[in-house]
Amino acid sequence: MTGRVHGSRNQASAGDLLDLVRTGRATTRGALQQVTGLSRATVGQRLDRLFRAGWLREGAGGPVDSPLGGRPSITLEFDDAHAVVLAADLDTRHARAAVLTLTGEILAEHAGPLAVDDGPERVLDELGRWFAEVLARAGHAPAEVCGIGLAVPGPVDTGTGRVVQPPMMPGWDGYDIRGRLARAFGEATGAGPVPVLVDNDANLMAYGEQRASYPDCSAFVLVKVSTGIGAGVVVDGSPYRGIDGGAGDLGHIRVPDGADALCRCGSYGCLAALASGGAVARRLAAAGVPAASGSDVRDLLAAGHPEAAALAREAGRRVGEVLATVVTLLNPGVLVLAGDLAGMPFVTGVRELLYQRALPRSTARLEVVTSRLGEQAGLVGAGALVVDHLYAPERVEERLLALGV
Repeated sequence: MTGRVHGSRNQASAGDLLDLVRTGRATTRGALQQVTGLSRATVGQRLDRLFRAGWLREGAGGPVDSPLGGRPSITLEFDDAHAVVLAADLDTRHARAAVLTLTGEILAEHAGPLAVDDGPERVLDELGRWFAEVLARAGHAPAEVCGIGLAVPGPVDTGTGRVVQPPMMPGWDGYDIRGRLARAFGEATGAGPVPVLVDNDANLMAYGEQRASYPDCSAFVLVKVSTGIGAGVVVDGSPYRGIDGGAGDLGHIRVPDGADALCRCGSYGCLAALASGGAVARRLAAAGVPAASGSDVRDLLAAGHPEAAALAREAGRRVGEVLATVVTLLNPGVLVLAGDLAGMPFVTGVRELLYQRALPRSTARLEVVTSRLGEQAGLVGAGALVVDHLYAPERVEERLLALGV
């Protein structure tokens, strides 16, 4: 979210006014006039359109600024009750779906097994049915949904919403996820077309975690270590995705002593082949411990399994060695460790190598923490992605015209 008004001061649109209110930078008519340079009448006309759309409401009166007293200023608030958002977080073997308010509160949620290997048509059709279920549980009609956000475990070209050569999503490369998920939702509910946005799961976990828990952190990194390994980076409140969505692909950085480890991407020596939940599961299985995925390792760690704990700590040390470079390069204020492996043994291993290898200046003000949102981080991030897209200043005018206001 930027801190400026789009265009010149006397050209601020209804979308700019809504953005100022949503971000809390100007929440009274007088403050909007002062920030934008618009006249009282023009501010009133543009606010009227937002009220008629149902996107703004009046709140309680604010403080009286004048020493002479007078009536308190009426505050303006973004009305988060006029629509809801659907979000889903797809992992390799399971998924979560939820309905959220426009301000990120989860109203109803469903989680269950769903194998990404089953292919996009079957998986997206199932998500459409899950959406119908959570909407019914939350007491909201399909017509109230303004958009859908989806987190996937692979690199995404956000311009098209298609995954690009995803190592852990066979059959999904270049597939029209947005179109199919919109159709699946319509078939399950009878709803009309809704916009669908798709992004990488680590990106959306980072976005959700930063927005909800660390809104003042201008350089934020989240590392998800589950069946694979990925990182999300948020800079100045916006996800950093790189040129075509490939930023944060931490799991495919080569590590010096991993030449014999074959990764799912087809290369040897990737970090994910040595330190992911999948890699730990394979080592446990080879030792006779039943484990097939990161979620199995998570369950073993929760039960206090000593061999799982030892391997998780070793994995943490490998990840910490790579993160020393990441921290030196990005100088973040917060580093969140999330995913199936992100328990105490893994975190301990990360800290050991990170603080040993990174320059003291890079870690002097760094917080290394675990996720506060847990398994809901991706859902919160996916919901925020949709809301920020639909209520961006440049898109508000189009939507107001479509509504006839």
